[in-house]
Amino acid sequence: MNNIIESIEKAQLKEVVPQFNVGDTVKVYAKIKEGEKERIQVYEGTVLKRQNGGIRETFTVRKNSNGVFVEKTWPLHSPSVEKIEVVRRGKVRRAKLTYLRERVGKAAKVKEILR
Repeated sequence: MNNIIESIEKAQLKEVVPQFNVGDTVKVYAKIKEGEKERIQVYEGTVLKRQNGGIRETFTVRKNSNGVFVEKTWPLHSPSVEKIEVVRRGKVRRAKLTYLRERVGKAAKVKEILR
């Protein structure tokens, strides 16, 4: 039974997964269906956390939308996620940046790694 589940999950994994970590600013290109039309919407923000592994791996992105912060959790291997583009690398020392939820303005920024 376990081998059947593993084979199904392995078939649904994406071949190319971009390298990004917590603290990075990313653009998530998501497929949106409106009626019969399908379009791609860009969601840009800071990665707060990455969870799990394999087919169940998810990541949470936090963005500022007209002064209101919005968090969205995306499945990494979902067919609705077209691609993930890293805009800038962040320098953090934690695996989950939940402390950013209480911060506003300059205090909510993540330092950039200059390469």
